[in-house]
Order: sequence, then structure tokens, then C-alpha cells
Amino acid sequence: MDNQEKHTDEKVLNAKSGWLMLLISVLLIAIGIVCCVVAGSTDFLAFMPIGILLLVIGIFLLIGLKVVNPNEALVLTLFGKYHGTVKKEGFFWVNPFCSVFNPASGAIGGFGKKLSLKAMTLNNEKQKVNDEEGNPIEIGVVVIWKVVNTARAVFDVDNYVSYISTQCDAAIRQVARQYPYDVSENGDEKSLRGSSVEIAEILKKEIQGRVDIAGIEISEARIAHLAYAPEIAAAMLQRQQASAIIAARQKIVDGAVSMVDMALKKLSENGIVELDEERKAAMVSNLLVVLCGNKDAQPIVNSGSLY
Repeated sequence: MDNQEKHTDEKVLNAKSGWLMLLISVLLIAIGIVCCVVAGSTDFLAFMPIGILLLVIGIFLLIGLKVVNPNEALVLTLFGKYHGTVKKEGFFWVNPFCSVFNPASGAIGGFGKKLSLKAMTLNNEKQKVNDEEGNPIEIGVVVIWKVVNTARAVFDVDNYVSYISTQCDAAIRQVARQYPYDVSENGDEKSLRGSSVEIAEILKKEIQGRVDIAGIEISEARIAHLAYAPEIAAAMLQRQQASAIIAARQKIVDGAVSMVDMALKKLSENGIVELDEERKAAMVSNLLVVLCGNKDAQPIVNSGSLY
């Protein structure tokens, strides 16, 4: 509740049309010029201060003219206080004493820059973190975000662009250390590599919870880079290769045993040859060597008796 009370409520202004105020300003400037000319060419000197006053008022009113492009907003402050936000696109007139404030614009003091409401992409640099098993990994994310509450973005954090970048780094570390890089042997848990969709959703929720205070909405967050750290990459590659070799060998052995069993059954059913247990064992051994070997077997023709 305390955090919610500190949030700045956004106030959307219905600014006046700029065309009417532009016309009034031009008329005041024109009348002021006429008064000054008349006062200078005649004895009606009283027109001079009137003309100068009208010129000053006309020029001052021009300061309040603002152009708002699509998906942009003007956050206005009046004498140090939040005045409101102009979100509607068009040509408007606001109080000339109001200042446009945006601390993330890069301008001196943050003044004079519009705030973008477009969807923006944050591509954080790769960072080294530890996964659930303690293995050092390199991970980088791409975040699609946009400002939905201009008052919070400008007034509740120092710089909303830097803020979301920092919070993304923290969220990555938080999520990465809760899951292993790869699926475990039993395969019943999420992993950073194997559960990309689920991890992306978890990462999105984690970041969103951290940037709500800045009035930012996270549209998408996904892992763009994931790899073991260089110091253990070679060892992990060997482990993956060993696992692949073992799995392949198991497949080969299962197939070889099935083929040997089928061969013995066919020989017995068709009555091609009668083999005792010793010869069956020798045949099984030879077939397994041939089927499970890494190299092609060299055939040897037996010209003598089988026994």
C-alpha cells in the first residue's frame, strides 16, 4: 500500500487547438506593429506602449504552441509541479509557462523533449550468470517495451530507460539461477535451453513486476543468446558428446539384439541349419561384433566343415 501511495497519477490534458491561438497571436503582433508605426509617424505617442505590449503578448502566446506526433506525449510541469500530459496527436496550445519535461531525453535538465509511446526494443548485453546447478553461463535477452503511464515514467524514477535496463539485468539473474541450462536426466523440469517458451513467459512476468513503478509495460521478453561460459564450454561439449554417443550405442545394441533374435528364429523356423547352443553363442557373438562395430566387417569364407 505504501508503494501505491507514492505512485504519480497520470492526468491527461485536453489542450486547446493551436490554430485559433496562432491566429490570435498573429493578430496581436500585427496590431502591435501598426500601433508602433502610427506612434512613430504621428503625435499619438500613447500608441507606442500599447503596441509594444501587444507585441510582447503575441510573441509570448506563440511559446505555448506545441506539435504532438503520433505515439508521442508531452509531459508538462508548471512552476515545478506536474501539470498534465498531452497524448492526443495534433497542433495544440498550452500554458506558455509550462515546461516539457523528460529526464530520459538527453537534453540539458530533461527539458524540451517529447516522450515516446512507441514500442521499443531493449537488447541487453550478454552477462555471465550461474544456473541452478552452479554452471557459469552467458545469457542475453531482448525485451519489447513501451511507456503506458507517462507520469510514473518521468517522475517516479530517475531515468526510465536506464531503470528498465538495470531491472532486466536483475531479472535475468533471478530467473537464470532458478533453472538449469539443460534438462536433467529425468527430464521432468524446465530448463533454460529446452523450455524457451515457458522461460520467456516467466522472464516477462519477472521484469513486469519490477518496472510497474516506472509506468512501463513489457510486451515480450525472450532469450536471444544462451551458451556455456568459455571456461567450461569445452568440458560441457564433451559431456554432451558422450551422452549422444551412449544414446546412439544403446540404440545400436537394441537393434542388433533384435536382428540377431530374428535371424536365429528364421533359421530355426525354416530348418536351414541346426545349431547347438555353443554354435548359437558363437553366431550371436559374431553378429553382434558385425552389427555393433564402428568399422565395416571383413568377411571370411569358411571352406571347411562347420564343426
